[in-house]
Amino acid sequence: MTKPLGNTRWAIAEGYIPAGSTGPEPQFTSHETACLLNTLDQDAYVEITIYFSDREPAGPYRVTVPARRTLHLCFNSLTDPEPIPLDTDYASVIESDIPIVVQHTRLDSRQSENALLSTIAYAGN
Repeated sequence: MTKPLGNTRWAIAEGYIPAGSTGPEPQFTSHETACLLNTLDQDAYVEITIYFSDREPAGPYRVTVPARRTLHLCFNSLTDPEPIPLDTDYASVIESDIPIVVQHTRLDSRQSENALLSTIAYAGN
């Protein structure tokens, strides 16, 4: 087994999926992504809770990151227990049973000059 890399609790305080997109799909569909890295020799069982400014949280959304793998999880594809609403501010808390690394990326393609944002999530205890 390798030495653990990452943390078991992460927060992405900023989230927003634009409803509009420009360019060919699916490559240029506006989206939010959480890139999850599991460097350990066992699968990571992950739960995501979505927080909103005007309603109760949604979730948990459950995903598995296989051992020694990465998962680029598009928030647009989260549907169970409900889809993430477009054009709505939200934040997310990501909890894993083993340490993982989380990076947040957004592609905003509402206009032909695309914008790509990427940042590391906040690691909590």
